[in-house]
Amino acid sequence: MQKRPVGRPVVTSIAASALSLLMVITLAPSAAAAPSRSPKGEEPGNGPERNEVAAVDPPSVANRSALAGNKPGSREGYPRTTQLRVYPEDPADKSIKLGLTPYHGIAPKLNALQARSNRISVEVVGQSGLGRDLYLVTLTSPERASETRQQERWRDQIENDPASAARDRGLAREYKTPVWINNNIHGNEWEGTDAALRQIEYLATTRDRKALDLLSHSRVYFNVTANPDGRNLGTRANANGFDLNRDFVTSTQPEGIAMRDIVKTVQPVLMLDEHGYVDGTLIEPTGPPHGQNYDFDLFIKHGYANGLNIEKAVKALGYPEAQNTQIPFRDYPSGEWDGWAPIYTAQYSMFHGAVSYTIEIPQRVNNDAYNLPETELRRRSAINTDVSEASMKASLAYVQDNRQSLVANQIEIFRRGAAGEAQRHIPDGFVPGFGPEDRFTTKFPRAYVIPAGATQRSGAAAARLVDQLVAHDVRVRQAERPFSLAGRTYPAGSYVVDMHQPKRALANVMLEQGRDVSANAEVMYDISGWSHRQLWGASVDIVQGGDPRVPSRPVVAASPTGGVDAGPGQDLAITVRDGKDASAVNDLLGRGIELKRRTNGSVVVPASARVAALQVAERYGVRFGLAPAGEAGVVLRRPTLAAAVGSDELFALRDMGFEVRPVSTATLNDGFDLSRVDVLVVSSGLRYDQLNAAAKAAVDAFAARGGVITRGATGSKFNADAKLLEVTAVAGRGDANGTVNVTNGTGPIGADALPQSFVYSPQWFTGLGAGVTVQQRYATGNPLAAGHWRANEDGSGGPAAAGGQAVVVSGTDERGAKVVMFGTEPLFRAHPKGLYAQVANAVYWSATRNPV
Repeated sequence: MQKRPVGRPVVTSIAASALSLLMVITLAPSAAAAPSRSPKGEEPGNGPERNEVAAVDPPSVANRSALAGNKPGSREGYPRTTQLRVYPEDPADKSIKLGLTPYHGIAPKLNALQARSNRISVEVVGQSGLGRDLYLVTLTSPERASETRQQERWRDQIENDPASAARDRGLAREYKTPVWINNNIHGNEWEGTDAALRQIEYLATTRDRKALDLLSHSRVYFNVTANPDGRNLGTRANANGFDLNRDFVTSTQPEGIAMRDIVKTVQPVLMLDEHGYVDGTLIEPTGPPHGQNYDFDLFIKHGYANGLNIEKAVKALGYPEAQNTQIPFRDYPSGEWDGWAPIYTAQYSMFHGAVSYTIEIPQRVNNDAYNLPETELRRRSAINTDVSEASMKASLAYVQDNRQSLVANQIEIFRRGAAGEAQRHIPDGFVPGFGPEDRFTTKFPRAYVIPAGATQRSGAAAARLVDQLVAHDVRVRQAERPFSLAGRTYPAGSYVVDMHQPKRALANVMLEQGRDVSANAEVMYDISGWSHRQLWGASVDIVQGGDPRVPSRPVVAASPTGGVDAGPGQDLAITVRDGKDASAVNDLLGRGIELKRRTNGSVVVPASARVAALQVAERYGVRFGLAPAGEAGVVLRRPTLAAAVGSDELFALRDMGFEVRPVSTATLNDGFDLSRVDVLVVSSGLRYDQLNAAAKAAVDAFAARGGVITRGATGSKFNADAKLLEVTAVAGRGDANGTVNVTNGTGPIGADALPQSFVYSPQWFTGLGAGVTVQQRYATGNPLAAGHWRANEDGSGGPAAAGGQAVVVSGTDERGAKVVMFGTEPLFRAHPKGLYAQVANAVYWSATRNPV
């Protein structure tokens, strides 16, 4: 049975429109625009459209140093009162026009409620990128310290000893059911915050017996605004330009880290993520594909029931604008609103035992609609706030009526994981509409092993991966002595991820390869492939059998990996195989140390800089070896980059320690000085054909002495228009994305690269002119390892056409510019950490001038 929309209008997405423009500017006419991908009529976020607007430096908050954290100390019992600092009024706050609460108005409201009620607790759980406080509000009946400790023991028992938790009658009777309501993760989707403030005030002050009973049996947690900078600025993204609802398994942003830590600490049985806007009201559960690692039977039975419950509550408001309710599981075709990726709040929360929902409220007030008359905006926002609050009220009522069943449901998720049980077969009709298209399962391996020692590709990458797993509440143990497992021998210090653990689904979704879901849906809402094992730069073994319970200790943090493997008085060398290696090189260059780069890409550090090398080795976890005799190398100076790139790429480049100056068509036309720049990076917001005569002359002069790195359609068009490398860029289907297998060349950009890469709107290069070197090719046949990549209707743009084609190329143009072109996405959303080194090596190669 294939689900189809019921009474839902066709919406053309902004993403598709942007994609059509990109197809116009690519060189080869093989790719048609992808189908509409968003029933919301908005961008999926950081996809092909990110090629059009170059990143700029984030704004700042005045007196930012005065916004230091006010995190509460370790306190027991409830309430936990925090006197929140009050921010100066900001009349430019974008929420004011809508009649909503500006960020500076939140703290006074919460302070006043804390003074009035003993049911409300407010804690500051972090700061935004610009230093604004993040508020976690807890509503519950007062607890003595001893009662709170008992609640925490039960929470711990549910996760760590679920078999006994299932038998604990005291737990079943008295455990306070945790509910988490997340609001305003997209800064210009405002109204969830105001709905939450209403509910907070109601629950803190009401005398209604039913509400008091709810608080005596539950804790209700509100993240009041997950994105205060975006709320203030009226932007979807945070101040660093990141879509926070795409960052969960990567956790690059402070706001995302705070949300990650809330969900793993709170361990909610049910959660809501309040969004906007659709033509009607959208209420999850999602349509297929559903994440294959879920115990989906334990999710969908409550997920669908409360979805219907929320729908009833929204319609009961009586607003004509909210009557067109949409439950993707029931109403949408496969892929239009899927539950595949763990990058979203709701899907990520499921791995921590929650029945979770994305709620999309109905009346658009952002983007172009923000220019409507203020009276109309306020009318719409009032409806939206009511709809958002209705979803909260309905869900809290559902929790109250199904408290013990929801707790038992969460216990069973963790019990199956700890016991290593197979996923259950879900029969057709398990809930109304469940059919073969909803059935996604996997076979969990027995363990993953992250080896230590010489078999590890990068110690820094291994440590990063281990720390990431632990930060997400995945259990990792470190072997105390050598051991053998499944016919392989591992040294002491190796890490073991035993897949008999409560959150095995989360461990597996981060470490598995994933799946090619191209045949399961015509389109997918956003990325469909990721793999920390394949894209984060560490060597990881999959163990299908054997007993991984070796003598070991639990890991709180990975062991240090940095060091110098050469004696005093000897020159040192480092090969840039990871972004951390690049950070170390850039740190040394920033100290004024003269480094030399050899033809093979290795960087030589003079013996006189040994102390500095030891310091950066410890800081970044990298290792310096003995520099072998032979080639002296060419002096490598710290490169300065001018970058017309996406926000994620700007963030990643700076994360590696590069000096980066954002540019765009406009800044070059305004006279930006390229004379002090070594490398120009072009992937977004820079069009050579739109430069004025002076700017074109400056770019042409730069090409005689500098390096150029391009990525994607914008970069390829810049290469063609500026007449740099002789190549033809061929575009794959615009919504194609995922992990791809590649074959590496022997040059400095391909030689030490990983055997997998990542693509979004992939490209490849044909018609290579003399002097163009292939640094990396797509694997022959179908290069897609996991994700979603179909051909266009005319048969072009698919993975079969890409197989064996050049995907990363380099060369020197006739003026002397050293150019590298990427058809992959090595910095996408700052996620594929193991691909960073390719970009770093491209920078060093293109910035280095060989002696004449």
